[in-house]
Amino acid sequence: MIYIAAQIGVCYGRLGNPRPSPSDVVALYKHRNIQRMRIYDPDHDTLNALRNSNIELILDVPKADLERIASSQAEADTWIRNNVKNYEGVRFRYITVGNEVEPSEPAARALFQAMKNIDNAVSRAGLGIKVSTAIDMGATMDTYPPSHGRFRDDYINFLQPVIGFLVSKQSPLLLNSYPYFSYKDDMKDIPLEYALFKPTPPVIDGQYSYHNLFDAQLDAVYAALEKSGGGSLEVVVSESGWPTQGGAGTSVENAMTYVNNLIQHVKSGTPRKPGKAIEAYIFAMFDENQKGPLELEKFWGMFLPNQQPKYNVNFN
Repeated sequence: MIYIAAQIGVCYGRLGNPRPSPSDVVALYKHRNIQRMRIYDPDHDTLNALRNSNIELILDVPKADLERIASSQAEADTWIRNNVKNYEGVRFRYITVGNEVEPSEPAARALFQAMKNIDNAVSRAGLGIKVSTAIDMGATMDTYPPSHGRFRDDYINFLQPVIGFLVSKQSPLLLNSYPYFSYKDDMKDIPLEYALFKPTPPVIDGQYSYHNLFDAQLDAVYAALEKSGGGSLEVVVSESGWPTQGGAGTSVENAMTYVNNLIQHVKSGTPRKPGKAIEAYIFAMFDENQKGPLELEKFWGMFLPNQQPKYNVNFN
């Protein structure tokens, strides 16, 4: 099998004020050679700015829309027509139905049907776009060592049909993976160097050796998928990053180290998938001062609202 080089995308992040115009943001992506973007709702100004830009896009169906879309194929058809079909010249890569849907939410009961309806709508519109959903590491348990990883019982109840759907469509599962949070929550046992891709004694897991927490998290999800009939699936890392302030271990230097090391690291795969480049999206392009309640949620951006970089990143 021939593996293409990994390409890094960046999640836009639009919950900041002030923020640059979508056309300026698209120009910045192109100037910095960022070839993929993720947005969390079908913002029409952003979609218009992306026309003929050649930037590939992950577009989210917001969680709040899932029950309505699951209730009616016509609703799904309308959503795809209004937000995808009407935007000729935009390179849609994936449509993500729901982001980090949790078992206690009404959206969990609607997720599988909403994905099926959106996929049907994509087909009916004559579009060849993969449909998926994005989970976070909270859906898993027993992730240390990674080979023990499995989905939590309350998640697998609604994810099992989703996994079957993804297998049947050969669509990837999207994962929001944040070594920062695992480090912050267990600083006693997780060295900062291990979270930042710095040299550190490996974690041995049978035949596999782990030199960083990112690989360990990703392979724990691969192990969980194997236990749930999803062993053939690819995992796309749809969010990963490091905050510059607002909590333990946050700094501009640590964020710069994490992001630049991530960009280089994803070219080479994980111990379970060696040599297979990882598609990954950095969170986020800009700080978002309208987020909360945690202070650190405001400080994930690589760029300031005036489009000046907070730190140096090499996207090549």
